Parts: sequence; C-alpha cells; structure tokens
Amino acid sequence: MEIKALFDDQFPTLYRYCLRMTGEPDLAQDVAQEAFVRLVRDDVQGPVPALKAWLFRVASNLVRDRYRVTENRRRLLEINPVAPEPADDVHESLERTETVAAVRRVLEGLPERDRVLLLMREEGFSYAEIAEEIEVKASSVGTLLARAQRRFADAFRESTGDLYHGEMTS
Repeated sequence: MEIKALFDDQFPTLYRYCLRMTGEPDLAQDVAQEAFVRLVRDDVQGPVPALKAWLFRVASNLVRDRYRVTENRRRLLEINPVAPEPADDVHESLERTETVAAVRRVLEGLPERDRVLLLMREEGFSYAEIAEEIEVKASSVGTLLARAQRRFADAFRESTGDLYHGEMTS
C-alpha cells in the first residue's frame, strides 16, 4: 500500500487515539504526524495490519516520551524555580543600544593596536598572550593597555559628552 493511501486510511484513527491519550488536539496531531514521518524516514515495510500496529506503538512511545519530558521539566522547576526576568524599560533598552553603538564607533576610531589591546584584555587574555599578538614584550603590555584605555575614555567622552557625562558638546 502506498504511503498516501495508508495515511488517508489510518491517520484519522491514529489521531483520535492520540487525542484520547493526550487530551490536547494540537499535541495529538503532532504525535500522529511524527509517527508517519518516522514510518517514511525509517522505510518501514509490511502488510497494512503490521504498519498500523507499528504506527500506534510509535505514537504511544512518543506520547510517553513527551509526558516524561514534561514531568521532568515540572519536577526540575519545582526544585529550582526560575522567576522570569523583569522586562526591560524601553528607555533603558534604548540607552543601552545607544551606548553599545557609541562604544563600537569609538573602538573603530582607535588605532588598531589599541583596539586589539582593549578587546583582548576584555576577553580575558593574559599580558603574555596580548604581547605575543601585538609583538611587544609582556612587560610593556600594562603601560600600553593603560594608554589605550585613556585614549578610549577620552575619545568616548569627546564623542558622547552630553549623553553620558552631563556635558554640552555643541
């Protein structure tokens, strides 16, 4: 029997079975469809009664697996409750977006070595690793990093003075 004919013949019965097991129409439809997907994917062959039994067994296993996952999730949430994070204030979100854009602009305007120093340090690289990357002695990295930080701070203040420091830049 071709798959379309098997689907047309067996899907309504399989769906009703899944609906009785789950009590949820959407979930029942998902499970019944997944059973047919697996039938095709695994290229299961045989007479119609054997295919029907296979489909119902797979659907039962899928429902049982979903129930286990749901129960495990519920149990874990009882043990470790997770409170949703408060929604960001629109103003704070906009300000954060503007700050990130300003930082990127300032970083792009710095000399490449300063940018590399600052970004590598921010990512937790050691002075030795930074020194190797920019081809200087490790003992020089602290001084170079301090200068890069000062240049960044000055450039940031200059480009965003009134936004972040209460200054007027006109």
